[in-house]
Amino acid sequence: MASQHSPQPPMKVAILVTDGFEQVELTSPRDALRQQGCSALIVSPAPGKVQGFRHHDKAEQFEVDVPLAQASAQDFDAVLLPGGVINGDQLRTIPEALRFVRDMDDDGKPVFVICHGGWILVSAGLVDGRTMTSWPTLRDDIINAGGDWVDSEVVVDGNWVSSRKPDDLAAFNQKMLDLLQQKQAGTLQGRRGDQRGIGLAG
Repeated sequence: MASQHSPQPPMKVAILVTDGFEQVELTSPRDALRQQGCSALIVSPAPGKVQGFRHHDKAEQFEVDVPLAQASAQDFDAVLLPGGVINGDQLRTIPEALRFVRDMDDDGKPVFVICHGGWILVSAGLVDGRTMTSWPTLRDDIINAGGDWVDSEVVVDGNWVSSRKPDDLAAFNQKMLDLLQQKQAGTLQGRRGDQRGIGLAG
């Protein structure tokens, strides 16, 4: 709730991607965030522009708002990790990307992840003890990293929201916005297991 003296600044969400992300998994949540007055900025190790994909085919390019080397978790309220095989597989090998995500999670800030974006959380060492979903081929990676994988359109675990694929985006976006509202209201329980919901209930 906004202060009587001054309105709260808009929530600022980092969209962490590199070339090869699934385009709709960036654009759909980004548009939902902007419709609610949030600032949604593309953070990337790629210079200038990043290449989106529609499955295996190149789609549009997007301007990078903040180079990853200049990004600090202190400057953002949440992070969005879109999928895409190429994107997820590249980002998981970049120490600065893993550090950024770890810093966001250490601060209890919301982490929104869909599809192959879960690879980044696995490589960052953050999945142990978490309940989440992803593209089905990540199931073994998540389980082997100590996570509890479930096949559901959207899963909430503490400060995390996860979904499997583009067909889940409507449910994903709603839970993403719900969690941001909780953060803005100061009611977000930001540690693993503090709040948990599978599907649209809860």
